[in-house]
Amino acid sequence: MATEGSTKAVVTALSANLAIGVSKFVAAAITGSASMLAEGVHSVADSTNQVLLLVGGRRAKRPASALHPFGYARERYVYAFIVAIILFSLGGLYAVYEGYHKIIDPHPLESPLVAVIVLLIAAVLEGYALRTAVGEANRVRGKRSWFRFIVRTRNPELPVILLEDSGALLGLLFALLGVGLTVITGNGIFDGIATLMIGLLLVAVAVVLAVETKSLIIGESAVPEQLTAIETALLASPGVQRVIHLRTMHLGPEELLLAAKIAVGEDDEGRDIAATIDDAEARVRAVVPTAKVIYLEPDIYRPS
Repeated sequence: MATEGSTKAVVTALSANLAIGVSKFVAAAITGSASMLAEGVHSVADSTNQVLLLVGGRRAKRPASALHPFGYARERYVYAFIVAIILFSLGGLYAVYEGYHKIIDPHPLESPLVAVIVLLIAAVLEGYALRTAVGEANRVRGKRSWFRFIVRTRNPELPVILLEDSGALLGLLFALLGVGLTVITGNGIFDGIATLMIGLLLVAVAVVLAVETKSLIIGESAVPEQLTAIETALLASPGVQRVIHLRTMHLGPEELLLAAKIAVGEDDEGRDIAATIDDAEARVRAVVPTAKVIYLEPDIYRPS
């Protein structure tokens, strides 16, 4: 299932980031590199985010209650939005702050080889985590481009992990360039510039995540392919003359709410209409299994 794939990607990323974060802070203490320190904070932010995603996934499984009759599946969206805020504040703004101070007060690095080794090891671990996330995403991505997948998927965890890991690899490249140019030139300003670039990168990733998850929290419809399949299934049911209107909204990544007004015959009796509705619901669930909550209202179609 998509949820299991998301959990695997999150756990893999968390394991990698915990190991990476410790090594980055040790290297930052030895070398005095601001970009290495920014990368360490980046790993802390990522690790915190992945814990939050796991917590959100667990809380989303709680059964429906009188106060929340449609359940808690949307908590996964809420926690993903919190992730974006943490990435923006703890990761991005801190790195921008450190980069600015390193640029106005540059100083050379000590034992830069330590920083390079740690960054290369981190790149390998981040690459493995990204490879896992890509593999899990490919199971549900279909033929969509990566951009369309991130924008249109209703699963919050995979886009977060994909963007975080991709941003982490690019951030490591910036850090390597900063350390390398600082060693070559003896000017610590390059380390500060690299730190600033890492911060701006994290801010950009956080903004993209915030925009997408905000839209999910507000409530997004089924994707166009699903809408077409639902309407086709409804019209294929005997007794349904046409679909007057159709509304859908995701209660969670794997839970879709569907409300539709369907036209039935003027002479249809109550028993026939009930049978039509039951058949239509079964057909919809057969083509879109995530349609967990379906409300069909029968009506007489009268062209205006």
